[in-house]
Amino acid sequence: MVGRLTFFRGEPSAAAEPVFAYRLRPSRTRIGRTDDNDVVLPDDAVSRSHCILDVREESIELLDRSSNGTWVNGKRTKRATLTHGDVIRIGPFHARVDLTGDELVPPTEEAQPEARHEELVDSTHGLAVTEAFLTIVDGPGQGKRLRLRGARLSLGAEGSKVVLDDPGVVRDHVRIRLNQGRVLVEPAAGAAFVGPTRVRDLLPLFVGEELRIGNTVVRVDWDTQVDTPKADRFGEMVGTSEAMRSAFGLLRRMAAHHAPVLLIGESGTGKELAARGLHDASPRAGTRFVAVNCGAITPTLFESELFGHEKGSFTGASERRDGAFQRADGGTLFLDEVGELPEEAQAKLLRVLETGEVRRVGGNDPTFPDVRIVAATNRRLHEAARDGQFRTDLYFRLAVLAVRLPALRERPEDIPALATAIAHRIHAQMHVTPEAILALQGYSWPGNARELRNVLTRAFVLFGPLVEPAHLIFSPLDADPGPGAPRRTIDEAEREVVTDALRRAKDNRTVAARFLGIPRSSLLYKLKRWGIE
Repeated sequence: MVGRLTFFRGEPSAAAEPVFAYRLRPSRTRIGRTDDNDVVLPDDAVSRSHCILDVREESIELLDRSSNGTWVNGKRTKRATLTHGDVIRIGPFHARVDLTGDELVPPTEEAQPEARHEELVDSTHGLAVTEAFLTIVDGPGQGKRLRLRGARLSLGAEGSKVVLDDPGVVRDHVRIRLNQGRVLVEPAAGAAFVGPTRVRDLLPLFVGEELRIGNTVVRVDWDTQVDTPKADRFGEMVGTSEAMRSAFGLLRRMAAHHAPVLLIGESGTGKELAARGLHDASPRAGTRFVAVNCGAITPTLFESELFGHEKGSFTGASERRDGAFQRADGGTLFLDEVGELPEEAQAKLLRVLETGEVRRVGGNDPTFPDVRIVAATNRRLHEAARDGQFRTDLYFRLAVLAVRLPALRERPEDIPALATAIAHRIHAQMHVTPEAILALQGYSWPGNARELRNVLTRAFVLFGPLVEPAHLIFSPLDADPGPGAPRRTIDEAEREVVTDALRRAKDNRTVAARFLGIPRSSLLYKLKRWGIE
């Protein structure tokens, strides 16, 4: 189930101008007044944590958590199942529920063909990429090496995927299958031999073994090199820092594979956006993306949520139900907050990852769904595994490939591009001034990109589309430090950021302005006002 919430001040109508819209995805959406929510609504009538929308594949469930109350279609409710066109009232705000089918939501990335011909392994400085090469050890073209790209390749005369300059071979003489370090030879139009054995069925080709076709003897070799890919964006994520460009490059490189990926980062760094991008950029893009918040599942319902259940298997099981693994068959299963799983649930998940076998609660017949696992955690999971707080064997099953998404305070140079992109999504006419950008760069962002979005949303709702420094309200419910306690002003924060940029640019003001993402004239104006020559 996907769609969006369109927010209004007052009742929505044909003449009413929406305040902003929020895109819904299969996950948990929290709405409230503070910046740790997914949607922030700045009004005293909105509770700090007002309500939760549990967006599932088949439904959207609303749970009220406020003392102020939540209304659906004019009726106060504690829990409700939402449908298309429903109107939710939260304080002075009304949100219209607009639902649409998965097929109408545009992908965030262009899908790539699968890359079974290579194997990826994490490396200290990037990715260790193992690729297959065909080496001609005897016959025409002896010594020549050909890179093999593709999961299934024909080898032979002109018209084959890999062409040999040998009059003794025919088109599609033999086929080679490559699958993550494994080589299989498949018979085709001509005779082929591995040693004295003729290839009549699918036959494995082991390291060092040679394949003879016509007058040519070939060997498949594997070479490993470290790749450090970079990209300027990934999915809905943007950034210009080296840390994010490296993360984007890794994610795009990993998308063409089927191995599990572990996304590591603080809350609000964009792990779900990265997971969605991995799905959209993968060969699985046309299938289901199913998200499960492991931290929100009660231990007693874990098996049912992930593996499904049979009718009557426990109290309340009134019908047979698919779990997340069955719903994600052929696609991607996103396990958010996987570090919060209790020990018993960890053991059951590990068994499924090891065997590929899924059984519904109360059922005897196994299923074998084809699922790519993308997991996310804001914990130091390797330390938890080392200290016995998370199963080591499950950690290594999940972290075949791992990507760390850095905190926003580690990359202030990303804030101009990120703030601009977020502002455009909030409203087409929204504009954040260069001075406001500098103020944003001077804040520590404990809530990361989610908090940045909420600060900008609050500024837009309260002050309109032009965002000035005075419109920025950071962490509105933080305790006051008290009289005499030091507190940085926005001006002091701006000055600190500018001074750091000048230091990194070795006092080159054009370069410093580029670091900051502002016009050189704005930088010179600031320096003049501060008396910096």
